[in-house]
Amino acid sequence: MSEISGDMARVPIQIVGPVPQADLTTTRTTHEEIMQPDPVLWPGPMAHLTRHHPDVPVMYFSPAQLQATARRFRDGFDGLVTYAVKANDRAEVLGNLVAAGITSFDVASPAEMAAVRAVCPEAVLHYNNPVRSPDEIQAALRHGIASASVDCADELTKLAALPRGTEIAVRFKLPVAGAAYDFGAKFGAEPEAAAALLRRVVEMGFVPSLCFHPGTQCDDPAAWVSYLHAAAQICAAAEVQIGRLNVGGGFASHRDQSPDLEAIFTAIRTARDAAFPDAPPQLICEPGRAMVAEAFTLAARVKSTRENGAVVYLNDGIYGGLAEWKDIGPSPRIRVMAPCGRDRSGPATPRAVFGPTCDSIDRLPDGVALPQDTAPGDYVLFAGMGAYSLALSARFNGYGVDQVVAVEALTGQ
Repeated sequence: MSEISGDMARVPIQIVGPVPQADLTTTRTTHEEIMQPDPVLWPGPMAHLTRHHPDVPVMYFSPAQLQATARRFRDGFDGLVTYAVKANDRAEVLGNLVAAGITSFDVASPAEMAAVRAVCPEAVLHYNNPVRSPDEIQAALRHGIASASVDCADELTKLAALPRGTEIAVRFKLPVAGAAYDFGAKFGAEPEAAAALLRRVVEMGFVPSLCFHPGTQCDDPAAWVSYLHAAAQICAAAEVQIGRLNVGGGFASHRDQSPDLEAIFTAIRTARDAAFPDAPPQLICEPGRAMVAEAFTLAARVKSTRENGAVVYLNDGIYGGLAEWKDIGPSPRIRVMAPCGRDRSGPATPRAVFGPTCDSIDRLPDGVALPQDTAPGDYVLFAGMGAYSLALSARFNGYGVDQVVAVEALTGQ
């Protein structure tokens, strides 16, 4: 479902618009050297690695996989699907989502608004960061946001300059388990306060709605069910009828097992209908991680090994594409490939794995298992790395993920 009409599938699948962070048509094998132009779309990571042997970390991006995930959400979720730009704001990501029919975006800052507008001027922007400065609100006005969220009276007062008729979603929180970490410690009003805010939204002449976020990497449908029933109770306490209800992001990506998104979609629809039997609100979701994670694979190179292979040094770590691992833990979806393209197949052995910087905390969580025959020069491929990797990668010590290469598929060749 889309908030804007027209045929938006005109964006090319391989390279979309200007890509300021990296030129997808060139291959950088060192930070100083740029090779001859590559094909626009490689068959897969192995074809690129065995030809160019890059000595810097590379992100391999499958536009087809991203668009397939977008279609999965649009086909399965009973409502409007938006994309949380914070997960990965690269132009080729945004453009391929537009090509797949995603034309509404959850933005948290003026920079994200500008990034979306550069790719899709007609996009609908939902400004769901509930803490804003006056200057940021003025930027939101210039970008023409369609909605905003709030979780306290002071933040609602700041929005007085927005046009009446703007949708204002009151964000609430519950003590619900099921996620890798909970956003309630930072954002969200308690249900009683949310009801008072909802009434104030109506008094100010805005269009009232509700929103919540069950927490990141949430794979338990019961979390959404609890929130949906609480939303109905808030509406009843406020004596306010809402037209839309944003069920947040939080949808899990594939880290150790593939999430059953369809079960969550069904639970959300069923709970909405049960909680709001007379006038069920339209649903909105804002996946970030689950939308983009599977479309990227990170390839890092083994720089050195020590202590008979018990210690491994990679050319990427927690200051780069693996930044989130220190908070959310490692994923077992790892493949090690020799420079010739042959998979390493020795018994998997837990290692101490360090990144390339001079900081001793640049170390992956304990328990990362690599094949026993892993050797310097090998490539370690981390699957499902599209979310909170490029977005968090720094340039500390001159390292980081600079290069994105488009591929037809992330498996096989």
